[in-house]
Amino acid sequence: MNVAIIIAGGAGHRTGQDIPKQFISIYDKPVLFYTVESFQNHPQIDAIEIVCIDGWCDMVWAYAKQFNITKLKWVVTAGDSAQESIRNGVFNLESECRENDIVVVHDGIRPLVDEAVLTDVIVKCKQYGNAVTSLPYNEQIFLVDDEISTVKYIPRETLRRVSTPQAYTFGKLDRAYHEAYEKGIGIHGSSYANTMMVELGERLYFAAGSDKNIKLTTKDDLEMFKAYIKADRDSWLK
Repeated sequence: MNVAIIIAGGAGHRTGQDIPKQFISIYDKPVLFYTVESFQNHPQIDAIEIVCIDGWCDMVWAYAKQFNITKLKWVVTAGDSAQESIRNGVFNLESECRENDIVVVHDGIRPLVDEAVLTDVIVKCKQYGNAVTSLPYNEQIFLVDDEISTVKYIPRETLRRVSTPQAYTFGKLDRAYHEAYEKGIGIHGSSYANTMMVELGERLYFAAGSDKNIKLTTKDDLEMFKAYIKADRDSWLK
């Protein structure tokens, strides 16, 4: 079984809106449900779990009914951080998933995930036991020496930028979260499933990525997403 855990626990203050950004409506559909539909429509995803900001869980079920999201099986309350939210989602699946089932973790505010990207992360996870969506880094990176200058750079050929979706076999991911929270490893700050796994000594494997797979963090990101959606609609015009 392949299960998607979609993280929708953020408050989204940087967008300057009155509601969490994942519930902002774009062309009469919440951002979150553009994301969810990508997983609903993918033939290799068997079930969906949404980890949702407290107070919005009933709304998620209502939207799922409205948009015919038949694969949604669980809605779980989010934690105080992204890492806690993923942990809550993983622990909720302990009675549902088997050791070698694949869990795909994805940000609810990345609504433009391509089918090919999602397919590749599943394929690579089946092959290696995990997979992280990645792209080459095309900018130059310099290390700060004294706050106003630098004398050293990192060759960009040695860098990859990673995001979600990420995929892990359930048993390994579940044990990792138990270990991380018992030992206080990889759970602080902006840590995520991938950084936690590396801190616990796991080797991660790269899967395909896409520049279109943007994270909607600011108002400008929302406008960019609207432009993508409008472009898709216009492509059907004669």
